[in-house]
Amino acid sequence: MNAPAPEHPPRPAPGAPAPSAPAPSAPAPSAPAPSAAGPFAARPDLDALRAVEDRVLWLSTAIVHHANRVRPNPTGLKVGGHQASSASMVSIMTALWLRHLRPQDRVSVKPHASPVLHALNYLLGALDAAHLTTLRAFGGLQSYPSRAKDPDPVDYSTGSVGIGATATIWGALARRYADGPRPDGGFAGRQYALVGDAELDEGAVWEAALDPQVAHLGELVWIVDLNRQSLDRVVPHTAADRVQGMFAAAGWQVLTLKYGSLLEELFTRPGGDALRTRLDAMPNAEYQRLLRCTADGIRGRLPGTGPDAARIAALVAGVDDTLLTEAVRNLAGHDLAALDAALAAVEDHRPTVIFAYTVKGHRLPTQGHPQNHSTLLTDAQVRELAARVGADPDRPWEGFDPRSAPGVLCAAAADRLRRPPVQLTPPPPLPADLGRTPTGTATTQAALGRTLLDLTRAAPAAAARVVTVSPDVSSSTNLGGWVNKVGVWSPAERVDWFADDAETLLHWREHPTGRHIELGIAETNLVGLLGELGATWSRWGHPLLPIGVLYDPFVHRALEPWTFGIYAGGQSVLVGTPSGVTLAPEGGAHQSVTTPSLGLEQPGCTSWEPAFAIDVEWTLLAALAGLGKPDGGSAYLRLSTRPVDQTLARVPADPAARERRRRQAVAGAYPLLRREKPQVTLAAMGAVVPEALAAADRLEGIGIAADVLCVTSPGLLFRAVRSRAGHGDAPNWILDDALPASRANPLVTVLDGHPHTLAFLGTVHGVPLRTLGVTAFGQSGALDDVYRHHGIDAGSIVRAALDVTQRA
Repeated sequence: MNAPAPEHPPRPAPGAPAPSAPAPSAPAPSAPAPSAAGPFAARPDLDALRAVEDRVLWLSTAIVHHANRVRPNPTGLKVGGHQASSASMVSIMTALWLRHLRPQDRVSVKPHASPVLHALNYLLGALDAAHLTTLRAFGGLQSYPSRAKDPDPVDYSTGSVGIGATATIWGALARRYADGPRPDGGFAGRQYALVGDAELDEGAVWEAALDPQVAHLGELVWIVDLNRQSLDRVVPHTAADRVQGMFAAAGWQVLTLKYGSLLEELFTRPGGDALRTRLDAMPNAEYQRLLRCTADGIRGRLPGTGPDAARIAALVAGVDDTLLTEAVRNLAGHDLAALDAALAAVEDHRPTVIFAYTVKGHRLPTQGHPQNHSTLLTDAQVRELAARVGADPDRPWEGFDPRSAPGVLCAAAADRLRRPPVQLTPPPPLPADLGRTPTGTATTQAALGRTLLDLTRAAPAAAARVVTVSPDVSSSTNLGGWVNKVGVWSPAERVDWFADDAETLLHWREHPTGRHIELGIAETNLVGLLGELGATWSRWGHPLLPIGVLYDPFVHRALEPWTFGIYAGGQSVLVGTPSGVTLAPEGGAHQSVTTPSLGLEQPGCTSWEPAFAIDVEWTLLAALAGLGKPDGGSAYLRLSTRPVDQTLARVPADPAARERRRRQAVAGAYPLLRREKPQVTLAAMGAVVPEALAAADRLEGIGIAADVLCVTSPGLLFRAVRSRAGHGDAPNWILDDALPASRANPLVTVLDGHPHTLAFLGTVHGVPLRTLGVTAFGQSGALDDVYRHHGIDAGSIVRAALDVTQRA
């Protein structure tokens, strides 16, 4: 390969013995690296940059050291931190922040390198020194970078492996969408992702990187920290060339930084070509073991037993001990000049991935050790590191003299990276009620598309902020009408070759002002984009109202990245449809059971499961009204394809009574049927409300009066119950409306999902309770048969009501 031009030799500790820590495994053959030859390699500020690199290494190590060995820990619980994982990123992040980053750029930092981010922010004046002692303390620096909780600037919350990398893809798409088409066809700023090589094992990374739209995102730059170690071991076969080929095949620019200046110089000597070939072919673990050896041990192991062993032996025999032990761990991911050249070579018309070969724990006593992932330096080792990098262990947080060359370099970078404050723009007002009263037979799924179309007429400014996202299920989730009206977003306009086909019902008009974004069949991509679209209000001051639609049985695939998006401040509406065993002919694999309780358990999210089309309108408008603002939050709607007679909703005709019903539906429940002197209450949710009404009629026929309560949000009701008990400050007036004390009768709950979702309702008044729902995988069959099998049909509700009233 063509290697980067030499950097100045590494800085061994004065009088240090031969290194005993392992180093990275031999890199596989890979694409040429850009040349680092040029002005920067000879510039005097390279020495200043090295001084900053030293201080970043020291600070990132000291932050973790203080948290574990200096700060009092009365509980004795492990505090943790990742000194080795941070050290492998120091050179990369120093070069990026001090030389290439701009205020319009954004960076996702791999989770275990958060101390490096804090060290850089401190040196650049964006973090007060008082915070450096608070890593993993209550209210202090977070374990992993957090937009919401860290006191210093963090662009992306990371922590769940793989999500930080893909977030930059969706961040790029979200920014392009929010900014609108640019006259130059370009982009506003780069999106950098600093990725651990083990993160590439995550399938979600490839689902995102291979999406066809990504090949057009020239602002994407991923830098892979290729240290070939995971948490537990040296990875036996990294197969970097195969991974690089996968990126290249997806349309990415692939740059590789492999060997550092010392090794490159040895390669120019007689036998150097054989040494390069030997290192290229060497298994990872053998290379790591090699660097635990003394110089004599290296000379014995490095030549190997191949046909070129004698040539390699002759070469290394003439290298002095210090140079030899330093050279074999000398990789280009720690070569500032090579990193500078690679970052300067990034193209604008396609995404770029830079594979930077590094040593995990670089320049620490633990460097390259197979089990160094969470290993902590001792006090003595920390003091030895301080001596090597010119730090004072007794004054660990000392910055640079502002008149010194590194101080001037940091000040210039701080000035360059200073961002103007984000001006928060409130989203346009949304109506609470569009005034329609559905009649006939309809599904809640179809009501979603109907409401969006009505919104474009009733509140065009708010509708213009709505963006829908779907993983190839737009038509099957009733978004066809919406897509026809607003078009499909694309970075560039594309020809609709079926525009003149009279039999084409779904018109796929792709252009930069479309308001629907279609992805491939990957739910994690959907919610990744949803989270970033839902964060534009805080990132750029441009609030959007994003709605993601997917099949409810696949919500669990998407739940973890969606949760992480909510944690990072992304506010969105996720719609799961169709749902439940109501999908009777589809069979067990396509019938969701646990999703109804999502709103009970998910922080930052309110869930609704409407029974009628009017409930969909009201709750969707309420969900959209909660987006794009500091006190906002996300929402989940669970919809159904079951046709239901809309007159069963009994929507009041009087405007005041209608508004009262709307407020109740949005707050979590409303009384659908009330009898005189009721003996039992049937609390039903979603698709099975008609069964509850039928059961009430049958009970009336045998002399038992039954109220019917339509539950729309178990989560909101649960918050109200807790609030009434003194836990939290959620409004609890809905409990008096839905379950007044004067009608505290035995209770039967029923839903197309797990019965525990509504089981807490019995605690409101401490009444006898029977819970009906689905606790097993679904079955194929007719709806009546399936409902009967799971015990959520009208007959099962009647039996439960008889049982609970007799026992009462």
